[in-house]
Amino acid sequence: MGRCQTSRTLKTISLPPARQFDWANFAVRAVSGAVLASGALAAVWAFGLPDPIWRAPFLILIAIGGVVLCSEWSAMAAPRAVRRATVVTALAVAGVILLAFAGFYRLAWVVVALGAVVTAVVIGAAGERPIDGAYGVLYIAPACLVLVWLIETPQGPGWTLMLFAATWAADIGAFVVGNALKGPKLWPRFSPNKTWAGFVGGLLAAVAVSVGVAAAFMRLSLPGAGLIGLAGGLGTMAGDLWESMLKRRFGVKDSGDLIPGHGGLLDRVDGLMFAVMVFALARLVVKFGWAH
Repeated sequence: MGRCQTSRTLKTISLPPARQFDWANFAVRAVSGAVLASGALAAVWAFGLPDPIWRAPFLILIAIGGVVLCSEWSAMAAPRAVRRATVVTALAVAGVILLAFAGFYRLAWVVVALGAVVTAVVIGAAGERPIDGAYGVLYIAPACLVLVWLIETPQGPGWTLMLFAATWAADIGAFVVGNALKGPKLWPRFSPNKTWAGFVGGLLAAVAVSVGVAAAFMRLSLPGAGLIGLAGGLGTMAGDLWESMLKRRFGVKDSGDLIPGHGGLLDRVDGLMFAVMVFALARLVVKFGWAH
């Protein structure tokens, strides 16, 4: 009994306290976020141009991002075999992305499954947990695959723009409103800085920008766009919390230090990886007549 109480006490003490608002860090976050957003928006815009060659920037963006995510995941999940884990995970994810861009979606899903199995075997042989290796592929590859599928659909650049806008708005709205209003914590066990006020603010921001994008660029009903933005905002929040849980599990504060003010790329796109699944489901629903 004493041992259990001591263990629980140590876990409680090890949780980081909620930090005070840091204006300098906010400025760094804003600048680095603007640079990343500009590159993503330029790639989405180029994808909509008539010449197929302009699909390449988006492919390159997703491929590079996928490899970086594999590297960060491997560093967290397989610290004793980082290089080996990065190579096998990146090969699986890159293969999935290339197959998706070529239109072989079914084969790409097969590669997701095979890549997870192979990575588990390789990671296990290196003395790390096989499930962590497999999950890296299952975590990263489907999000990349579905993102490619989404932009390839009719009005795909508009849908992708709305996805990015809703995700970014949810993050920014939660950050700004949460720091401004503070109040009760959303889930202090895993993410001590997130509040219920920020949660609501992020959702409202996601709804607002989704409606704005739909009104300006898409043939989509505004109520439907609002609902999709709300669902995407919820997906963004869920992805953010999920990654916070994963980082606690691996005992790290950030997934990396690639992006000033944000940490690693996984810290920046964790919400997007969940939100893209929500938007893909919404795209399938709209395809059958809802929200037009």
